[in-house]
Amino acid sequence: MPGPIHTAPPDAGSVALGETLPDLLYDACEAYENPQALNQPQADGWTPLSLDQFRIQSEETALGLLDLGLERGDRVALLLESDVQFCVVDMACLIAGLIDVPLYLSSSAEQMSYVAEHSEAKALAVANPKRLEQAAEILPDLPNIETIILCESGGEAESPALPDGVRLVTLDEVRSRGRDSTEDQETSIQALRDQIDPQDLATIIYTSGTTGRPKGVMLTHENISSNALNSVGELTGFKNGPDGEVVLSFLPLTHIFARMLQYAFMLRGVSIYFVHPDNLVEALPKVQPTAFASVPRVLEKVYAGIRKKIMGMEGLQRRIGEWALGLAQEYEMDREMSTFYELKRAVADRLVFRKWRDALGGRVSWIVVGGAALQPDLANTLAAAGITTLQGYGLTETSPVISYTRPERIKPGTVGEPLPGVEVRIADDGEILTRGPHVMKGYYKRPEKTDEVITEDDWFHTGDIGEFDEDGYLKITDRKKDLFKLSTGKYVMPQPIENQLGSQPLVDKGVVVGSDRKFCAALIFPAEDQVRAEAKERDLDPDASFKELLQHSKIVDAFRDLVREANEGLDHWATVKRFALVPNELTIESGLLTPTLKVRRPEVQKTFAAEIDALYYEDGPPTEPTDRGAVIVELDPH
Repeated sequence: MPGPIHTAPPDAGSVALGETLPDLLYDACEAYENPQALNQPQADGWTPLSLDQFRIQSEETALGLLDLGLERGDRVALLLESDVQFCVVDMACLIAGLIDVPLYLSSSAEQMSYVAEHSEAKALAVANPKRLEQAAEILPDLPNIETIILCESGGEAESPALPDGVRLVTLDEVRSRGRDSTEDQETSIQALRDQIDPQDLATIIYTSGTTGRPKGVMLTHENISSNALNSVGELTGFKNGPDGEVVLSFLPLTHIFARMLQYAFMLRGVSIYFVHPDNLVEALPKVQPTAFASVPRVLEKVYAGIRKKIMGMEGLQRRIGEWALGLAQEYEMDREMSTFYELKRAVADRLVFRKWRDALGGRVSWIVVGGAALQPDLANTLAAAGITTLQGYGLTETSPVISYTRPERIKPGTVGEPLPGVEVRIADDGEILTRGPHVMKGYYKRPEKTDEVITEDDWFHTGDIGEFDEDGYLKITDRKKDLFKLSTGKYVMPQPIENQLGSQPLVDKGVVVGSDRKFCAALIFPAEDQVRAEAKERDLDPDASFKELLQHSKIVDAFRDLVREANEGLDHWATVKRFALVPNELTIESGLLTPTLKVRRPEVQKTFAAEIDALYYEDGPPTEPTDRGAVIVELDPH
């Protein structure tokens, strides 16, 4: 029998249901007047758009899309940057009763073509001439596409040739058509809003997937609106309106995590500044956000940057930096620290920690973290410096949040407690099951796949393995499909050790292998800049070739220490016995990572098959690196 059903804590309040996504916009416009609600990045700063201007632009675009011949229920593909234009086109589709289908900008042409074709999109919105060129490559394979909407034209730049029967219009032209399509815009918009039901399909988001073809996740208005209302609604101390929180948004709006938060922040009337991830470091001191959402890898890089900066210091400065970092690593946010420790922390804050906060803009109250597990050590280290991280958990199929840690009840290593209205239980095999208004309608045109994950009594199988602790906090331990069996018959969960390795500055990614082998091993993809910093620390030439550095005994020993640390507390059969230091990077472009930065395990194992085979030598370790330059290391050589 599955375990007991867990729900939101008693003081969480009641679940908010029955809202469409446009309702959130109109509620916000009624409650707040924010002249800087949405801020579009430009070369020299940001161009603000008020809540009311956003509403008007969305309404005009909605009417214009329908005037182009699109009808309620039609699909509109989005090849857009994560900025104000995305928000306008998205809200316009929602008001018009159209279903939008985001395309991942990092996807291959073949993947984009598949999503647009499978969803039967009739129109495609593109961000700029660069994205228009991308679209032109796949349009010959997409006979359903009749209209291209260009959001930002390139002046006199010549447009690429488009197939016959495909018309090109600018977003300004669409808005103009919308204005001209009716003499009473308010009445026309109200008529559109009256047709929207909270159970109507709002969007189809194709999961990137670590294996096979992506599946189109059908999310309704209520799926997402209930998530937006119930998640941010429990952030105690959240300040609403134009004088409230300042949010920096750099995660892709093609993912439901960033998109749901955009609706939630919009509802609260706060100011949102959009920025490309490449420009994040420069944007932080300019925007000085009080809050933002992140994925663990961004925070891991921030931590690696702090460590690198300390290692580059000399004399007293360095000693102070190392002392403060060591002090932060001792912090445990879920227990009361001693008075003496807090006195030392106050000194460290004045000398060091405030500079860490300054690197994030100086005003960050909290960071919402999703997408993957945030290591407890990193959460505690940041908390010692007054940087609070709130870990969340969910999937595209759950709109996305299932649970998260509330500011007043943070427990590192867990993903907190369920949202109001959300039920969670653990199946007999350890899989996390959930039920509630957040669970998707199903996979588009894939009823057999829907039946595989949603039971007759509406429980959704997440595919994640987890457990509840004695205080009712959910802990994720692994992905069900990532479990593998050794030739000895023992099962291994790779995620705990991969998470531990991945949180180390020296490691970019770690992938545990060993299916049908005698023992566990790992492919470690080092972070080159951190390896060079480590080389300098150990009196090696930091400018030597990366491959040479990975072969040096001092660098190898540094990685041995990390692997030993990651092995601690694991069953002996689940520990890594050998590892390969691979001087390659896993990227989305290479097909080895998903757009959400998850490892495509089968592709990695196929690509690095020679390195994996080398790890399981019989007659003594290889004395030379592999053809790729990978160094094979025995953890405890005899």
